[in-house]
Amino acid sequence: MACRERSSPRPTRRAALRLAGAAIAVSPFAAAWGQQTPPLPGPPRMPPMPPMPPPHPPGGSMPTTGPLANPEAGPRNIGVIGAGREGGALGTLLAKAGHPVMFASRHPDQLKDLVTEAGPQAKAGTVEEAIAFADAVLLVVPYPAIKDIGKDYGAALAKKALVIDVSNPSAKRDGDDLVKSVDEQGGPGKATAAMLPGCHLVRAFNAIGFAQLPQLAHRQGDPVGVPIAGDDQNAIILASRLIKEMGFEAVSVGGLAMGKYLVPGTPLAGVHTPAEIRDIVKTLKA
Repeated sequence: MACRERSSPRPTRRAALRLAGAAIAVSPFAAAWGQQTPPLPGPPRMPPMPPMPPPHPPGGSMPTTGPLANPEAGPRNIGVIGAGREGGALGTLLAKAGHPVMFASRHPDQLKDLVTEAGPQAKAGTVEEAIAFADAVLLVVPYPAIKDIGKDYGAALAKKALVIDVSNPSAKRDGDDLVKSVDEQGGPGKATAAMLPGCHLVRAFNAIGFAQLPQLAHRQGDPVGVPIAGDDQNAIILASRLIKEMGFEAVSVGGLAMGKYLVPGTPLAGVHTPAEIRDIVKTLKA
C-alpha cells in the first residue's frame, strides 16, 4: 500500500496573527540594518571670512570711513604746516604726547633745533611731505597762505581725518581788505572752509599765546579750556582727544560759523576754564 505524502498542517488563525505581528515588529529593525540611512545633520557651515583690509600705510591718509576712521584710536601722524613759534609749540606738545610729528617748512633743514627740542617723535619736511605723512594736519600759517595751500594741496587735505585751523586774519599783517573779506564770508571758520572745500575742519588754539602753552598744559586743578568750532562731528571728537592729550580741555562752541569768535580780541580769547568758556558762549550769537 503506497504511503501518502503528509501535508503540512495549516496554521490556525491565532498562529497566523502571531506571525504577522512578529513580522511587523521586526520590519523597522530590518529596514534600519538593511538600508542606508541618511547622515545626521551636522553644524551649519560658516560663511567664508571676508578678506582683511590692507594695513594702514605709515604716513598714509586717514580714511574717513571704516574702522581706521575711529577718532578714539591710537597715535596719529601729525603734520604741522607752519613751524614758527605757535606751530612749534603746538607740535612739540603733540610729540611729547606720543604722536609722530612732522614740522613743515620751505626750508626744513633750518628746523633742526626745533626737532631736537620736540624729541624723538619729531622730524622735519616740506609741506608736501608733511601732508603725505599726516593723518591730521595743523595749519599755523599767515592767513593769506591758506588760499595757496588750498589750491596746491586741497584735494590731499580733504582726505585727512582732521585739519585744525590755527591761523587768524590780521589787519596789521594782512591788510584791512582781507579782514573785511573774511568777515563778509561769516568769519575765519567759514572763509577757511571755502578755501579748503571738503576738509574735516576744526578751528582751535586761535587766541592763546604760544609762550603760555608749555606752562598752561597739564595745569593742576581746573584745566585750561580750548574753545573749538567745527561742523564735522568726527573731526571734533578727534580734535578734542588730541587737545586733551596735549594737556588742555576742548570746549565745542558750535559750528564753523562760531569761528568768528575764535580770534584775538573777542570774549573767548585768552585763558579760561572750560566752565568759563561755556558761560561766555551763552552770550554769543552765531
